[in-house]
Parts: sequence; C-alpha cells; structure tokens
Amino acid sequence: MTSNIDSIKVEISVVLGRSVIPMHQLLRMGRGAVIELDSHQDDAVTILANDKPVAKGEIQIHGDKIAVAVVELLPNYD
Repeated sequence: MTSNIDSIKVEISVVLGRSVIPMHQLLRMGRGAVIELDSHQDDAVTILANDKPVAKGEIQIHGDKIAVAVVELLPNYD
C-alpha cells in the first residue's frame, strides 16, 4: 500500500553563493561563461526546500561527484 506522502514533490536547491552583475553583461555571456561567486569551497551552503531555507550544509567532493552533507537543520518558520 502506498501512502499519500509518496506523491508529494519537493524541489531541493543548494545556494553556493551569490553574485550581482549588470544585465548587459549577463546578456553577453555564452556557454562556458564563469560567474564569480562571493563564497569559497569551504563555506557553508544553504539548502532550500521549495525555495525556503531548511538546512545548512557543506560541499563534499568524491572523485567526479559533488555532494552536499547536511550539518545543521534550521528552525521551522511559517
């Protein structure tokens, strides 16, 4: 028997950093363009569920795979 919770979809996103660039520069960017972020590999990342922050994590690199390990759950705000 399948429960209703199996049909709920949640979008998970990870915020590595942020950058502000002018629109004209964004429009000129092509494939392979690099956008410099305000963070480093060792900085904590924010994990979002449906665009709401739910946890802090850290980047882990294993060979050619990149993962995010959850290190702290954030308080639940409505």
